[in-house]
Amino acid sequence: MSNRNAVFVLDSSRNPCNPVHPAVARKMLSQGIAAVFRQYPFSIILKEGKCDNPKQLRIKIDPGARFTGLALVSDTNIVWAAELEHRGFAIRDSLTIRLQQRRSRRQRKTRYRKPRFLNRRRQDGWLPPSLMSRVYNIQTWVNRLCKLAPVFAISQELVKFDMQKIVNPEVNGIEYQHGELWGYEVKQYLLEKFNHTCVYCGATDKPFNLDHFHPKSKGGSDQVSNFVLSCVDCNQAKSNKLPAEFLSDRPDIFAKIDKQRKQPLADAAAVNTTRWKLKQVLESLGLPVELGSGGLTKYNRQRLGIQKSHWADAVCVGHSTPNSFNITGYQPLIIKAMGRGSRQMVNPDKYGFPRTKPKLRQKAFYGFQTGDIVKAVVTKGKKVGTYVGRIAVRKTGSFNIKTKTDTVQGISHKYCRILHKSDGYTYSFGEALNQKSSQLKPKVTETKLKEFQEFKGFQGEQLSLF
Repeated sequence: MSNRNAVFVLDSSRNPCNPVHPAVARKMLSQGIAAVFRQYPFSIILKEGKCDNPKQLRIKIDPGARFTGLALVSDTNIVWAAELEHRGFAIRDSLTIRLQQRRSRRQRKTRYRKPRFLNRRRQDGWLPPSLMSRVYNIQTWVNRLCKLAPVFAISQELVKFDMQKIVNPEVNGIEYQHGELWGYEVKQYLLEKFNHTCVYCGATDKPFNLDHFHPKSKGGSDQVSNFVLSCVDCNQAKSNKLPAEFLSDRPDIFAKIDKQRKQPLADAAAVNTTRWKLKQVLESLGLPVELGSGGLTKYNRQRLGIQKSHWADAVCVGHSTPNSFNITGYQPLIIKAMGRGSRQMVNPDKYGFPRTKPKLRQKAFYGFQTGDIVKAVVTKGKKVGTYVGRIAVRKTGSFNIKTKTDTVQGISHKYCRILHKSDGYTYSFGEALNQKSSQLKPKVTETKLKEFQEFKGFQGEQLSLF
């Protein structure tokens, strides 16, 4: 509980109360008022008493193809923040491998299969599993937050990249092409495509210009495939030189830029496809959903002077963003979707032939299963030490533990203690936006703790939001 994220609190009936400061939660645990309910996100449960009239909190979501920012905010404070890493592209690759293996196997059998075309109809609104996994991940965490905190509303960034207008800017005439909306969409597209980085020098903290990779004065077009992201200094140094001339001493960079600028923006296409499906899923939860554009999020972030990150973008989503936010020292929870294992019974080689024996149907051994987050205190042998991480179980009882730095093999189950049961995700903490502020020890006043001193009479009291 060293980070600045709030600790979620449940009363004795498992109803959500107001989240509290980590130092307040430590005090409650040491006094025996509460017990640990969940490790990630860290939550405690009161042994006695209830909490009436909790403060209303809002979940803010900045959806993305690879990362989604999540934030839980009150009127003026950030209560909890996280970055959720999706596995949509990993699912896509797995489906492609399965398709290739099945096709190869059918061809090897050389048996006739009657053509089937119209016997597999998809439901309305169907999306590929690789895209739906992103929606399901967000839905899972919104449901979890609603069970752990008093949530009354949701804010979602409904960003859209107009792919048709990006490919063909003149679709509505030259006037619309050079309008403010066109320029904004193209710049946002290039910022995402080149990861907010100058293609020539790699700078990330400078103002950017849109540079014609092949100069317009020498036959270059206004199509987006001819635009690259360049800092002001590189743009002025390049002027109207041909790219081969300007990068004559850096041929590797020239080849990299020429390849990257022609690639389609798969991330933008994934966000475009899932945005309305996500909206429908969020509305089905029964909470009011506020929608905000990507331009509004960027305006709020610049107005508040907040550095860009996925969780900081989530804080700035929608018109409900207040005029001031203090985000100094906040460490977001990094959540990475890992899945719940594979149903494939045999691992094949590169030709599709089985290379292992069928795996056991048993998933748990000695009370542990792959994906559990454990703490192992080894007291003897060559691996003496304390290890915390995600385990991979074996029938022999000798487990592997994947820590932050490496993977430790051959740890006996006798040394392991479960911290968090497997739920398809792995967790870590990100860096704070201001490291100096994040290292300060939080102070807890007696005013914040006085309502917890007499826990037997804790009836109708309201937990203080830090």
